[in-house]
Amino acid sequence: MQLAIVGLSHKTAPVEIRERLAFNSEMLRTALTSLVGREDVSEAMILSTCNRVEVVAESPDDRRIREFLCEFHRIPHDDVSKHLYSFRNTDAIRHVFRVAASLDSMLVGEPQILGQVKEAYRIATDAGTVGMHLSALMNRAFAVAKKVRSETGISQSAVSVSYAAVELARKIFGDLSGKVVMIIGASKMGELAAKHLKRAGVSSVLVTNRTFERAVELAQVFEGAAVPFEHFTDHIDRADIVISSTGAPHFIMTRALAEQIIHRRKNKPMFFIDIAVPRDIDPAVNEIDNAFLYDIDDLQQVIDSNLKGRMKEASRAEEIVDHEVQAFCTKMQSREVVPMIVQLRDTLEKLRRDEIERNRRHLKDLSPEQQAAIDQLTRSLVNKILHPPIEQLKQIAHDPQGPDIVDLIRKIFNVKPQ
Repeated sequence: MQLAIVGLSHKTAPVEIRERLAFNSEMLRTALTSLVGREDVSEAMILSTCNRVEVVAESPDDRRIREFLCEFHRIPHDDVSKHLYSFRNTDAIRHVFRVAASLDSMLVGEPQILGQVKEAYRIATDAGTVGMHLSALMNRAFAVAKKVRSETGISQSAVSVSYAAVELARKIFGDLSGKVVMIIGASKMGELAAKHLKRAGVSSVLVTNRTFERAVELAQVFEGAAVPFEHFTDHIDRADIVISSTGAPHFIMTRALAEQIIHRRKNKPMFFIDIAVPRDIDPAVNEIDNAFLYDIDDLQQVIDSNLKGRMKEASRAEEIVDHEVQAFCTKMQSREVVPMIVQLRDTLEKLRRDEIERNRRHLKDLSPEQQAAIDQLTRSLVNKILHPPIEQLKQIAHDPQGPDIVDLIRKIFNVKPQ
């Protein structure tokens, strides 16, 4: 297995460079067929997301891949060379495992990347550019990603404002089923928080906005109800969770108003999420019994704390990946070593027989015993020649440079791959 990866990501290239090398779904089949049609590239897949573009190929080096990327997108190599990274063999396997397990993501532990990797693999499989080696690699990568998620807490703690809101809501209410959310102000962040809360089990969503049409539009997304902004205080006591982000220059929720609302709710707990800057809700609301107020700074503290925990879990995940890389390399190199030994023996045995046959006329006067002695002598000579390379091949199962050693021995003895 001769694995090579060439790519760029959010770590090495700004978005204006990443988008120049990106592949849309319509391009991929043509691109993959073009790449595998090149010399020394026998298998390939392409992962293209907003944060990374990577080509994974069965190839002895990365030169063909770099040429392909630049030629396909009609970009001079000098424009992108400093942004490109490359990995080979063991390092490439480790990179694939880390990407699938979201250890190389902008947000470590995010779940989307695994689905994107699976989709890239599916497209390459459909295009006919995946063979035995990439198939084995990617199926193992998916298993490693699953193991990382099941054996570590890398993706369990909230590291975005919207997820933090859900986490805090669960701490206050426990089960969110049957709860009602009100969105005040149709901001993107508020909408995202509401989406996560809906997935977490809240039963209904109320939406109010200064532009009523926008409130109606957003309410339809959640199959909820729109409330006129001038009357939202008449309906807010129905909400267990309030997400506010209006951009108003003053508080739209005062302590006095919040006290009235809690009274109308008969002191049932109410969770306020104020993600507006300047703030929408008077901080004094947090002093009211059964009113729980978190602003954007509070949520950020939750995120920072969770990030520290997630990075600790990431260290455990890296240990899992290292172990899995070693196990996979051992398995793949063992698969390749045995056929290589057989091919090596067959190649030299054929040379031995051909030479005897070529010189048969010079041996015709020898007795059968003498011919048998020559046969045994040449067999012994072949075995002695074979002994050092075969011993090397047997020892490389745990050697990161194993594929290079196999390739070198193949070239020295002119053994053709089967």
